[in-house]
Amino acid sequence: QVQLVESGGGLVQPGGSLRLSCAASGIRISIVTVAWHRQVPGKQRELVATHTRSGNTYYAESVKGRFTISRDNAQNAVHLQMNSLKTEDTAVYYCVAGIDWGKGTLVTVSS
Repeated sequence: QVQLVESGGGLVQPGGSLRLSCAASGIRISIVTVAWHRQVPGKQRELVATHTRSGNTYYAESVKGRFTISRDNAQNAVHLQMNSLKTEDTAVYYCVAGIDWGKGTLVTVSS
């Protein structure tokens, strides 16, 4: 059974940073594309960033230059470093590995 458990969310002021982590079990992330999505209540889920097995990355235009996705195959974990956070980054962030999804972690950017 695949489990993806996100952590690292919380309340941060605009301009601040957070690092989200996703611990995977039941799946080897080294063999799949991993990604982070986010969703604001009442709005469509949005793809934030992806990281392929070969190391290619994709970022949504809204986070390019501020967010960095990475994977640690030895720890079977995925991370999202978020810098220069804006109020519009407030959302529930979901980790995805292959076709499996975590339950999400809430990020709130507010002064």
